[in-house]
Amino acid sequence: MRLRLSPVRLRRLIKRSLPTTLFGRSLLIIILPVAVMQVAVTWVFFDAHWQAVTSRLSEGLAGDVAWAVESYQDDPTPESFARIADRAERSMSLSLAFQSARTLPVGRRTALFAVVDRSLERALAGRIDQPFWFDTTRYPAYVDIRVQTPNGVMRVLAPRDRAIATQGHIFVLWMTIATLLLTAISILFIRNQVRAIERLASAADDFGRGMDAPAFKPSGAREVRQAAQAFLAMKARIQRHLDQRTALLASVSHDLRTPLTRLKLELALAEPTKRTGEMKRDLSEMEHMIDEYLAFARGEGGEAVESVRLKTLIEEVSEGAVRAGAEVSVTAEADLTASVRPNALKRALSNLIMNAAVHGEHIVVTAAARAAGGVEIVVDDDGPGIPEDRHEEAFKAFSRLDEARNQNDKGVGLGLAIARDVARGHGGDVTLSRSPMGGLRATVRLPG
Repeated sequence: MRLRLSPVRLRRLIKRSLPTTLFGRSLLIIILPVAVMQVAVTWVFFDAHWQAVTSRLSEGLAGDVAWAVESYQDDPTPESFARIADRAERSMSLSLAFQSARTLPVGRRTALFAVVDRSLERALAGRIDQPFWFDTTRYPAYVDIRVQTPNGVMRVLAPRDRAIATQGHIFVLWMTIATLLLTAISILFIRNQVRAIERLASAADDFGRGMDAPAFKPSGAREVRQAAQAFLAMKARIQRHLDQRTALLASVSHDLRTPLTRLKLELALAEPTKRTGEMKRDLSEMEHMIDEYLAFARGEGGEAVESVRLKTLIEEVSEGAVRAGAEVSVTAEADLTASVRPNALKRALSNLIMNAAVHGEHIVVTAAARAAGGVEIVVDDDGPGIPEDRHEEAFKAFSRLDEARNQNDKGVGLGLAIARDVARGHGGDVTLSRSPMGGLRATVRLPG
């Protein structure tokens, strides 16, 4: 039963077989047509020229051999054979020898190019009626032809160029050298163009992680330089927007802190009452909100990347949750490191661990290297958790999932948003899922 591929499946198979990189596809676009052209030219050469020349040479040699055999059969004496051999040597460059009472060998080796043997065999069969045998592989410079006669075997050694067009391999060699030279030049030019695109992608990735790439300059083809210049312009606009947002919130924070400080001073000098206590709590919450807004806007983007030991960093962050009354267990290898912005990662993990401490009593923090590269930090708690359909909603800024989690009096709904913002700024992400402890599991994935 034959399997037939549908056009859709055939297209999918071809698509999976093609290179996935721009470098590989560019090489395929350039080299494949060149290779096909070279193969086609070589095929036409061998089919239309080399084979035709070889056939004509074989026919000429077969005619000379037939003349020698027929001339000897007309007068099968040693004297006659000597005259024929001398004439063949002088006029045809053929070396004749007669082997009395001999028979033809059995079997022969086949030449590398079968067309050589086929052409010679066809030519000899068309000119000679007697049984014959030949070998084109035993001697590099000669062709060995033997013809059976009633008195023995006539052996003819003919120069190889009498039967075969010997310049064919030179043509193939030059075609191969030309193909390799063109391929090498194509690889050099394509590599230079692809390297410019790779540098642009690296600069974009660094910018997405909050790192600057001052050494990046547009290079490559005109279209690639245009894309790089557009990226630099977009980067400058985004950076100006971030700076303006941070400056705006910093100004608002500064302006609000002055009246808040006066209010706190007045309340401190006022006679303690139930109402003044409530007002102090409100002022403390307002200060906390301002700090949260400013931290969310700032994003710790200007901090340098450092290699830190995750276990030490997590233990430092967990101290706050321990002071809040939660039981925190940290599991990580002592030598596990990651290249991160330490203060930014501390803030993200602090938000996750303190969030778990507010809603649960037992917290387990695990850090380990990922098989695919990078590290993974998991924060589990035994709190009430969050419904699965509201996990993404929890990451929205100012989101307060009061139904699923107990109200955090001092929170403004930015903890998870800041944690994800920090993780994505490192090129990773934060996801939520159900914890084996019954509460919420927050998973931080960071690249290597």
